[in-house]
Amino acid sequence: MQLTVLLIILALLTVIGYQMGRSRAVASVGGRVVELHSVPSYHGFYVALWAGLPALLLFAFWGASEGWLVMQMVLSGLPDRLVNGDAQSLGLLRADILNLAHGVATGREPDPEVVAAAERYLRLHALGDWSLLVIGCCIAIGGLLYARGRIDPDLRARNRVERTVNIALVICSLVAILTTIGIVLSLLFEAIRFFAVVNPLDFLFGTHWSPQMAMRADQVGSSGSFGAIPLFAGTLLITGIAMAVAVPVGLMAAIFMSEYASPGLRTWLKPILEVLAGIPTVVYGFFAALTMAPFVRDVGNSLGLSVSSESALAAGFVMGVMIIPFVSSLSDDVINAVPQSLRDGSYGLGATKSETIRLVVLPAALPGIVAAVMLAVSRAIGETMIVTMAAGLTANLTANPLDAVTTVTTQIATLLVGDQEFDSPKTLSAFGLGLVLFVVTLTLNMVALRVVQKYREKYD
Repeated sequence: MQLTVLLIILALLTVIGYQMGRSRAVASVGGRVVELHSVPSYHGFYVALWAGLPALLLFAFWGASEGWLVMQMVLSGLPDRLVNGDAQSLGLLRADILNLAHGVATGREPDPEVVAAAERYLRLHALGDWSLLVIGCCIAIGGLLYARGRIDPDLRARNRVERTVNIALVICSLVAILTTIGIVLSLLFEAIRFFAVVNPLDFLFGTHWSPQMAMRADQVGSSGSFGAIPLFAGTLLITGIAMAVAVPVGLMAAIFMSEYASPGLRTWLKPILEVLAGIPTVVYGFFAALTMAPFVRDVGNSLGLSVSSESALAAGFVMGVMIIPFVSSLSDDVINAVPQSLRDGSYGLGATKSETIRLVVLPAALPGIVAAVMLAVSRAIGETMIVTMAAGLTANLTANPLDAVTTVTTQIATLLVGDQEFDSPKTLSAFGLGLVLFVVTLTLNMVALRVVQKYREKYD
């Protein structure tokens, strides 16, 4: 509540600061704005930045460190017997305090000292929020008054505002890059732990996938088998079926919209086709499981074929329908970007429309079309929900599209569902699969970019 109030107050002070800075700049030159170094709006932005930015930085710092700071203060007040244990017991203590503070049952009778620590955690948390509200308002008002007092005709407000915006843009870019690096490093770290237990060659070239492990030494259970070839084969099979549906249909749709459809018809067709990309994948999964899979099974049975209730064909077909907008929309944009002079030159030499499309337009647009197909392949490889609902979870090593198979992403989701032990090879195998998936999709994207860069200038 306090944080919401602070954000509302900061928004109001920022607006007020903008108006104050702008009006003061105009008043400082008696309305002759040409005498100002920067236009009045920059003076307004200058004051608004001083009013809002320092307090927002404080808000961000507090949001990032609040939990750790408050927890450290709470732990410092607990007896040594509770806080001097190993890292695992300390982690459980922190979890108990947080659960009790948020009203979540811990599953056992809590220690009275832990209950008191949870109450202290809530008090410190509330005190911190109120302190942040007061200090943030003071900083915002102070920044507003300071910046307003510096307004004069010679103030280089434009330079300072643009420099601040430039720094903000750089920070935003770094956040995205560092987040990506953090994801990759976390994936790599856990994958290394997995490959320390399972031989990478057995993982990459093994043909039997059964990650079930015995939980105790005296328990009768599987010792686990982590040969990922059936998962890779299932992924390739479903992706191949999906692309066999999406590429021809999407490409033909793109050719029609860009070369044959009237501008008015294209204006209607393209958004309607792109609506398919906005449908949640779980809806496609329902369609695949309830409609497509029974249809494929009935048709196969009527032809005397043995068809599984959950088949790669049903999942791949529906996935292909889902990917059609990716291929058609991107290919349409690429085909429309082909210079009209190439078409005119072809018509001038006596070529027909179909010959111009086949021999001039498509070769010119080929790099973009290849890039669109590569992106669609990456999308198909990463799809999970449709496969889970329509293709099953059986790790079969088969090339028969009428059998049930599973994919890498589906197994990752399965392995990480529910309470899992992150020291178990079964759970860590999800990170090994994720690393392989990351390398494959990254390679496909690099190939797509390389194709575009290599042939981009050829027809310019």
